[in-house]
Amino acid sequence: MEGWVGHAPSAFMGFFAIMNPIANTPIFLGLTAADSPAMQRRIAGKAVLTAFVLVAIFALAGKAIFTLFGITLPAFRIMGGILVALIGYQMLHGEPSSVHHPAPGGGTDPPPDDGAALGIAITPLAIPILAGPGTIATAMSLSAGDGVGGVLITLAAFAALCVITYLFFVYGERLVRFLGPSGLSVVTRIMGLILAVIGVQMLLAGIGGAVRAFATTP
Repeated sequence: MEGWVGHAPSAFMGFFAIMNPIANTPIFLGLTAADSPAMQRRIAGKAVLTAFVLVAIFALAGKAIFTLFGITLPAFRIMGGILVALIGYQMLHGEPSSVHHPAPGGGTDPPPDDGAALGIAITPLAIPILAGPGTIATAMSLSAGDGVGGVLITLAAFAALCVITYLFFVYGERLVRFLGPSGLSVVTRIMGLILAVIGVQMLLAGIGGAVRAFATTP
């Protein structure tokens, strides 16, 4: 139980750093600038729900995926740590991650109808901005080695962040105006530093697990 309690803040901060709802709020506002407040709420709700379902599938099926493809947990943590650290490194230098944000100019035109407007909730908002490769790798790594309790804590932490992200998207216009470009840049760099450290920690855990596995192999 104590391990699970300690796992909760670690999982939450890892997800918060990689999803960074503060820095993603201007992206959401830009993509939905032509929509009514009611439609913005629908888009935000669909985006966070889709992201949660996708991450939950990978968190719950992580061990089955490992078995199916013959992947070991240390190998996944090494690769996942490298991926997360690279995303954090890009953020630390004030650059949007190329695997978590759409290319400039993509998807920014006003949607022609409600169906198209809700479509941006799936891509690019849910995938890859909210539930990109780094988020999925983090979820699978956090939930793979701690049993059912670890999976539930990971999903609870991600669910809490999805609620926070929804609130930022719906009510974040004032915050964006208050922080301004320089404030958002500072937040992004701080989240990048935290994310890079988390990635290195995942990498070290993977290397340690690999060394122990080789040491005990006859």
